[in-house]
Amino acid sequence: MAEVETAQGDINISDRAAKEIKKVMSENKIPETFGLRMGVKGGGCSGFSYVLGFDEKAKETDKVIDSNGVKVYVDEKSLPYLMGIILDYQDGLSGKGFTFENPNATRTCGCGNSFSA
Repeated sequence: MAEVETAQGDINISDRAAKEIKKVMSENKIPETFGLRMGVKGGGCSGFSYVLGFDEKAKETDKVIDSNGVKVYVDEKSLPYLMGIILDYQDGLSGKGFTFENPNATRTCGCGNSFSA
């Protein structure tokens, strides 16, 4: 398994997002030993879509990052698209959910869930 690195310009989880991730894990009885799987896949109205989920352990080729107390697993194909990203959580009048601030995105769709690089 890859070494755990502390996020500094890599993958950044905001305080609000970290709190929500831990809440989701608790409510769904996901063990604290699991990590947040973050990646991208082809699709969406702008070319790529973000993927979030939970995995029991990292794959051998994953980069493992600790950001704000959240262990994040990123596959090597997604990593270039996610470097410098900030995962945040919004809970307001316009809706609630995770948001992505991606410095690598040259264009994003209106919903913010897909992008092109």
